[in-house]
Amino acid sequence: RELLKGLYDNYHPAFLWAPEDFAWDGCEPVYQSLGYHLLKTPFGREAELYPELGLLLTTSGSTGSPKFVRQSYRNIRANTDSIVEYLKLDETERPITTLPMNYTYGVSILNTHLDVGATILVTEHGIAQREFWDFFRREGATSFGGVPYTYEMLDRMRFFRMELPSLRTMTQAGGKLQKELHRKFVEWCLEKGKQFIVMYGQCEATARMAYLPWEKSLEKVGGIGIAIPGGQFRLIAADGSEITQPGVTGELKYYGDNVTLGYAVCQADLRKGDDRGGVLETGDMAQVDADGYYTIVGRKKRFLKLYGNRVNLDELTMHLREKDIFDLTEVKYAILETNGQLSTLLYAKDRPANAKDAGIQAKETELPVTLISAGKLLEKNLPVAKRDRQWLDAELKKRNCTIRGALLLTVDAAGKIYLVRKEDVR
Repeated sequence: RELLKGLYDNYHPAFLWAPEDFAWDGCEPVYQSLGYHLLKTPFGREAELYPELGLLLTTSGSTGSPKFVRQSYRNIRANTDSIVEYLKLDETERPITTLPMNYTYGVSILNTHLDVGATILVTEHGIAQREFWDFFRREGATSFGGVPYTYEMLDRMRFFRMELPSLRTMTQAGGKLQKELHRKFVEWCLEKGKQFIVMYGQCEATARMAYLPWEKSLEKVGGIGIAIPGGQFRLIAADGSEITQPGVTGELKYYGDNVTLGYAVCQADLRKGDDRGGVLETGDMAQVDADGYYTIVGRKKRFLKLYGNRVNLDELTMHLREKDIFDLTEVKYAILETNGQLSTLLYAKDRPANAKDAGIQAKETELPVTLISAGKLLEKNLPVAKRDRQWLDAELKKRNCTIRGALLLTVDAAGKIYLVRKEDVR
């Protein structure tokens, strides 16, 4: 009710559509159907809407706040047409619901399949329930969509042993799938004569911006593929110039009719027009290969600019782990060579062979846990590190730092803290 009150006070809606047993001060029911009723509010029709405004959706990062993405009728039409074209959808499709319908990926599945006259199989059961798969087989479902967690769950459920003769297509979006898991599903699909299609999108682009054609799914595993029909990507360098050569990291920009109008945080924003003009700064850093296929390498906020060069923290820590370096405090120098390889020099006390050479049995170590990244607290990692917020605040205070002021903070099982302040790398 607190979330609803915030939205109610910010947007002053004329009506609320709610369950029958829901009541709100100052509102009266004017229509009832299917266990829901329409409540008329005292605000009336005071809101002035931009004529092209079609839908408000929360982004993955704004759930619980009054911030919405403003999608136009044109945006929805353009993205629907593109998705129908590249997935080759027709009236014979029978997708089964696996995603919330207020989620941009979930609603795009509805829009595209309804547009071609397909049958949508609606279920309240989840993929971990037997009833879901009984319904799937009984009704002959042809496709489903999922986020990375969906496919992690399926992998643990021994999905690859299931007999699903009606299944034609699996789609994946909503975040990057682990490369090996991506490969595992692709190989199973190719063996079984089915299609596995990875897609890339954001609510700010209505839904989709890129897809990896299933024919290229094994060759380009780990990538997001190519721009959807009607869309275009460009990679922008740190100096603002366009990157055209393969293998060079740049900021990913997208151009297309599906780029949404902008954001809304209150009723006054609903009368705004198009703030973006068909151009979206995705916030992602990417590379393109010689064939024109794109791969996301990290988020822009996870990059540092050092001596004119962009350094990706995610990529850096990955390369260090490949060298069996899990503690950043051991690294004296890390040099990115011209061939793309990372060379490292450890501090003398941390160079290998000392424990082994001395005949000492080394204790098992665990991967340090990241608690702050780019000035944001990763709250879900606190219990993983067996720490709490009070402990973190105290440690930051000792170091005269704040969460916002920290670029990176990790802690290992022994309690060793590694902190990089934003001011240290400017």
